[in-house]
Amino acid sequence: MSKHGRVLVAMSGGIDSTVTAMMLHEEGYEVVGITMKTWDYANSGGTKKETGCCSLDSINDARQVAVDMGFHHFIVDIREEFGDYVIDNFVDEYLAGRTPNPCVLCNTHIKWHALLKRADALGCEFIATGHYALINEREGRKYVSRSKDLQKDQSYVLWGLSQECLHRSRFPLGGYTKPQVRQMAKDFGYEALSKKAESYEICFVPYNDYRGFLKRRVPTLEAEVAGGNFVNTEGEVLGQHQGYPFYTVGQRKGLGIALGEPMYVTEIRPESNTVVLGRAEDLVRNGMTVGGVNLMKYDRIPDGLEAVTKIRYRDQGTLSRLSNQNGKIEVEFLAHVKGVAPGQSAVFYEGEDVIGGGIIHGSSSLN
Repeated sequence: MSKHGRVLVAMSGGIDSTVTAMMLHEEGYEVVGITMKTWDYANSGGTKKETGCCSLDSINDARQVAVDMGFHHFIVDIREEFGDYVIDNFVDEYLAGRTPNPCVLCNTHIKWHALLKRADALGCEFIATGHYALINEREGRKYVSRSKDLQKDQSYVLWGLSQECLHRSRFPLGGYTKPQVRQMAKDFGYEALSKKAESYEICFVPYNDYRGFLKRRVPTLEAEVAGGNFVNTEGEVLGQHQGYPFYTVGQRKGLGIALGEPMYVTEIRPESNTVVLGRAEDLVRNGMTVGGVNLMKYDRIPDGLEAVTKIRYRDQGTLSRLSNQNGKIEVEFLAHVKGVAPGQSAVFYEGEDVIGGGIIHGSSSLN
């Protein structure tokens, strides 16, 4: 019988998930490793050597650690489930003129669901991942908080986790910095692992080229959407673009049009294949509507609650006032915010704690 129970650890073969498994094993948990095969690099249009969490090398790395440490390791193929939900949603959102966040969707609807299902089958009370975040509790509710390493903090992408997921999850790395984790890998005897590079790509989009991915996924797309108009904020035609799905709100570079001054995508209108361009000040918003809300720290947000709202992963956050409106959250920014993109995640913080989050549906300008 283990000291702390039986835990299923998601192992990608990378340094974070590997050190997670090692730490829990050393602490006295009965560790079971699992590596999830979510996609095929070749089918996504990759031409270089396959790398990352789904490569054969990474799977073998995860298995070898399990052999070295003396615990079980399983490989689970969830490519069909992942593709049907995450990739189809990714394509559909761009076709709707929005900018999706597939990592959030994958965490919420695929990875944790798959982990809990296998944990139950294998008799594991807990699941663990290598995310940099902390889990805390208030009045019986679990919630995510920022990690010690704010540069690596991943609380933003975990806003969608349910109470069931949170009550059974463990994030051992939340109290450590990345350099400390690299040192732990060395201390465990894995010098090469401690130097392993990290990938910041969306796992199924080679080279971060989402436009190329969309074209391969929908072969007729390029011909169907080419030739739409760039217009300014007054509706005047400025030129033609390559198709509205290939642009995102806030984009400045790669527009393919010279107007004598920096211009940004301020709005995408898929119904007319129109991309609106404006100056930097035209990106400023004073509020937005957030739907698909999942609350963590509280079971309900009181109207008028002030919180720091992040609208993208690297956003520093903006002090905001929140209110409930027909099942959605209305956000009033208390400072100017630029580049609010429908489809992205909005996450609400109280100090270091995640109150909850949702998907940006729309925004309101200062005018």
